[in-house]
Amino acid sequence: QVQLVESGGGLVQTGGSLRLSCAASRRTFTNYAMGWFRQAPGKEREFVAAISWSGDNTYYTNSVKGRFTISRDNAKNTVYLQMNSLKPEDPAVYYCAPVLRLATMWRNALDAWGQGTLVTVSS
Repeated sequence: QVQLVESGGGLVQTGGSLRLSCAASRRTFTNYAMGWFRQAPGKEREFVAAISWSGDNTYYTNSVKGRFTISRDNAKNTVYLQMNSLKPEDPAVYYCAPVLRLATMWRNALDAWGQGTLVTVSS
């Protein structure tokens, strides 16, 4: 059973920080690269960041490079997204998922989503 529970969203001022967490079931987490996606109102869901199973390799969309850091704790089946220097273009519902890479695109490997966590940035 796919289980993904995101948390840590909230309201923060421009330039502030948030740390998102995603707790997954062992079956959903083990041996998968994990990723974060986000969806703003009226827009399609977009890839934000990914991390390999070992944690040795990380990948970011250009707009968050240098500001966001993805990490994971395999013992806890949890992936994190540290978001610093938040900007007005960052608000969205953030989702985590096991991912796979197809050419240059990152996809949800199991085609299942959690409820997401809402990030709001005030100016």
